[in-house]
Amino acid sequence: MIGHGFMGAAHSQGWRVAPRFFDLPLDPTMALLVGRDASAAAAAAERWGWQESADDWRAVIERDDIDLIDIVTPGDSHAEIAIAALAAGKHVLCEKPLANTVEEAVAMADAAATAAERGIAAMVGFTYRRVPAVTYARDLVAEGRLGEIRQVRAAYLQDWLSDAEAPLTWRLDKDRAGSGALGDIGAHAVDMAQFITGLSLESVSGVMETLVAERPRMASSVGLSGTASSERGPVTVDDLALFTGRFESGALGSFEASRFATGRKNALRIEIAGSLGALSFDLEAMNELQFFDATAPAELQGFTRIIVTEPGHPYTGSWWPAGHMLGYEHGFSHQVKDLVDAIAGGTQPTPSFADGLQVQRVLDAVERSSDSGSAWTPVGS
Repeated sequence: MIGHGFMGAAHSQGWRVAPRFFDLPLDPTMALLVGRDASAAAAAAERWGWQESADDWRAVIERDDIDLIDIVTPGDSHAEIAIAALAAGKHVLCEKPLANTVEEAVAMADAAATAAERGIAAMVGFTYRRVPAVTYARDLVAEGRLGEIRQVRAAYLQDWLSDAEAPLTWRLDKDRAGSGALGDIGAHAVDMAQFITGLSLESVSGVMETLVAERPRMASSVGLSGTASSERGPVTVDDLALFTGRFESGALGSFEASRFATGRKNALRIEIAGSLGALSFDLEAMNELQFFDATAPAELQGFTRIIVTEPGHPYTGSWWPAGHMLGYEHGFSHQVKDLVDAIAGGTQPTPSFADGLQVQRVLDAVERSSDSGSAWTPVGS
């Protein structure tokens, strides 16, 4: 695993736990964690159960005893690491968004396609696809339970930047993060909408706004603690993105990504309306799916609360007795299961780098639309 921090902890949990609950066809070994700072990497490796640590990823991908590279670094290094790892014959799992630019994402998707000819797998980590309720929503749509999809409403709302004096982090630097709320959390809303409906966005009209243009820098000696210094620096990404989109079928969607939604901690919400019914999901109630059957008699109609914890629901049969809840971390174990199954079976996992590229094109189109005064903008291909 290259990189650590928040995503490093989540991915480590997935690698550590998945083999103990799922009957995997291969046995993942947590061999090596890589970080820029040798002492920090060593401490993270010990804490999370990696066998050793290193501070040079280029040397690591040349090692014969490493089969898979898990990339959890900021977006500005995704392309370089992933392309090099694929060329070295390593399977790759890369955190989302796939890259910081469409050009980087194209290069990564091309490298993945070339590597696939040699049996090398590449996956992008849109982990919320693997929340059981979300996968089940996809299954219901695929079965035709909603009929023709007409409208999608999706939002990812957080408030961790609502304090204007919160210090600058790498996520507020466009050179490192690519974009702000749009790429960090809006990418999840876009991928979830396309995953559940099975439809791709074709055009968008949007606006992006930086609500706080300047913040205190973190003191270098205590940067990991988030303590601010007296020096201030510019915020170069968006804090809020709003856009509408048209899917390939003609269905319309509305999307919102905000890190200023006061009171909302991790509210990834989606509602899909079709000719035969509707679905509604909120990550803050992640074991529940709301389903509306428009074909039921009028006196019986209304959204039904489905508790997605039964053995017949996606993934849940390998965990606890029926009715016992799953949490945020379980999606990372499900990701490991699906990736390892694909590698063992000689198939390409999803979401693929091509899927990640599609989301990147949507993000790019939203940014171009905002720059042009919210004009309708094609997603591109």
